[in-house]
Amino acid sequence: MSRFLLAVCTSVALTFVGTGLAAGEALVPITIASPWVALHKARVRLVGGARRSKSYLAGVEISLGDGWKTYWRNPGDAGVPPVFDWLGSTNVASLKVLYPAPSRISESAADTIGYKHAVLFPVEVTPKDPTKPVELKLLLEFGICREICIPGQSMLSLTIPSTALASEKQPSAILAAIARVPRPQADRRPDDPELQNMTARLEGAEPRLRFTVRFPRGGKGGDLFIEAPDGLYVPLPKRLADAADGTARFEVDLSRADIARDLNGKTLTLTVVSDAGATEALRTVK
Repeated sequence: MSRFLLAVCTSVALTFVGTGLAAGEALVPITIASPWVALHKARVRLVGGARRSKSYLAGVEISLGDGWKTYWRNPGDAGVPPVFDWLGSTNVASLKVLYPAPSRISESAADTIGYKHAVLFPVEVTPKDPTKPVELKLLLEFGICREICIPGQSMLSLTIPSTALASEKQPSAILAAIARVPRPQADRRPDDPELQNMTARLEGAEPRLRFTVRFPRGGKGGDLFIEAPDGLYVPLPKRLADAADGTARFEVDLSRADIARDLNGKTLTLTVVSDAGATEALRTVK
């Protein structure tokens, strides 16, 4: 929240709108969807997809006005992550929100991590009783930001019938969003980036984390994002000149954050993204 104070906050009233959209606002047509809810320079809705095995695929879709952005689960140097509160949903055994690969958004005041234009967060929904409908109720809180950052809040609901789309293909918008979710490195596809190495120097005047990444399809859009446990914030890495073998190198200056000793023994979640794919890996700082 302290990083969020870098932005100017204000409040916004919510109004319900119809399901119609101007051309280009939706990702692609969805078969089951709640009405769009309009917020300041954004629209949000719940969408539903076909059943797969014992679960359904749903999604939280956000459409943003030109020049506006919202944040990933780690917002970077400023901003707030989205909060998904499913309290009140019925016939739900479990819910898991997935996060498509984000982008670094560099501005004069800070570097943030998030999405522009639109994003669809896939949701894996497992019903308690697959013979009965699933009623999703979501209190969504997220940031809508440009020069200022406006906290958005919306109540959304969607009923997925027990027979919903059982014989149909998944909507392409949901499939496209799932394809952008970083895969575990053990399950990486041939075009996905590969985290090859991490080294740590925690003592001395210049503590550093260094990473080596291979981008099979070239490094266009290549970036690395770091998440640490216990509320520790690791600054965004700087991309250095590529090595002679073509691998990309990233470095984090830990002296700026004064957290080098706190990171010792901690396991980091490392998300490597590119235009061709994205992967996620775990590494322990030693």
